[in-house]
Amino acid sequence: MKVILGIDIGGSTTKLAGLTTEGKLIDTLQVRASDPVTSAYGGMGRFLRENELKTKDLSAVVLTGVGASFLPDEMIGVPVIRVPEFTAIGRGGLALSGKREALVVSMGTGTAYVRAGEETDVHIGGSGVGGGTIEGLCSRLCGLNQFSSIVELAETGDLSNVNLTVGDITNAPMDTLPDTVTASNFGKWRDNATAGDNALGILDMVFETIGMLAVFACRNDQVKEVVLTGTLTTIPRARWIFDHVEQVYHIPFIIPARAVFATAIGAVLAYIRKPLLQEP
Repeated sequence: MKVILGIDIGGSTTKLAGLTTEGKLIDTLQVRASDPVTSAYGGMGRFLRENELKTKDLSAVVLTGVGASFLPDEMIGVPVIRVPEFTAIGRGGLALSGKREALVVSMGTGTAYVRAGEETDVHIGGSGVGGGTIEGLCSRLCGLNQFSSIVELAETGDLSNVNLTVGDITNAPMDTLPDTVTASNFGKWRDNATAGDNALGILDMVFETIGMLAVFACRNDQVKEVVLTGTLTTIPRARWIFDHVEQVYHIPFIIPARAVFATAIGAVLAYIRKPLLQEP
């Protein structure tokens, strides 16, 4: 069995996905990106070891992501192929969701928006708001920068101590907006706001911003479905926020299985020209 290893080297994490030449998934792995070269080689060695594979079992390594340019054209004797990141995002999002076209939103250190279709994947824009925003702001306002600790702390938070809602600023009902919709993130920041309040406010601000940018993009396109990918999809608050945005604006937000590894998987599928992932 020959294996193609896809490696998505991001700004803070590196994701790996091993597929057969027929597009069947073997395994996935995520490692912290201390630097692109170290994380790629370290992740590659760990993937081979954990799956009892040898270097000779690899037919190619497919690189994508912001760190792909730092790697050589051959890794431990295996040829290296590079796939543009936005192509990998689009191919991975469609393959995992089973959609023929969608707005694929990759939530990493920042956020990328790719209009994906059967023939082309077009990067329509991006935002600097993402996982790096959460880590940076929580480090300063909460004293934490580990996602597991931030998520746990946010569960103790109360948004009424930080966010201003529509209901806070008007007594009259609005035709299109429930009174629970955020009017201003941190617009009601109180002196007695706790670290938990701050953490929850930061998560909501990031996911609301990402969600609303996706809504605006869909309103200017025939595509009316959003596929969410990337590490931030694993945060429970993300699903809650995107469900809320979906209810208000009637734009479906889909988080497929293995969304964290969508770009690594998409890179391999783009290389072997397979539209769908075969599950093991």
